[in-house]
Amino acid sequence: MGYEFICPEGSIAEGEKKAFEIANKKILLIQTTEGLFATQAKCPHLGAPLEKGVLLDDNTLQCKYHRAEFNIKTGKAEQWACFPPGIQALNFFRGEKNLATYETKVEDGKILVLI
Repeated sequence: MGYEFICPEGSIAEGEKKAFEIANKKILLIQTTEGLFATQAKCPHLGAPLEKGVLLDDNTLQCKYHRAEFNIKTGKAEQWACFPPGIQALNFFRGEKNLATYETKVEDGKILVLI
């Protein structure tokens, strides 16, 4: 386990999200006014790409498809999948899951993620 290069510093603008694959993991890098965050790239509900999700604020990422909401700092599921109506029946079998998060740092003009 160690830090892996993900992209050059400045590659992601504030409010932007980009997915990368490093060390056989799909990682979503998110730049907010509060800093740079890294999470798993797929929603733990049904594997939808979170790169297409919506940043509701500097802390919360919402999955575009079933509207699950996650704190990008802690990975905590703040709201589990709730759309479309009836999805709650599937949630009985799937159960609520948090989002994996990864520590980031910038060093020598490179963004690094702890894998």
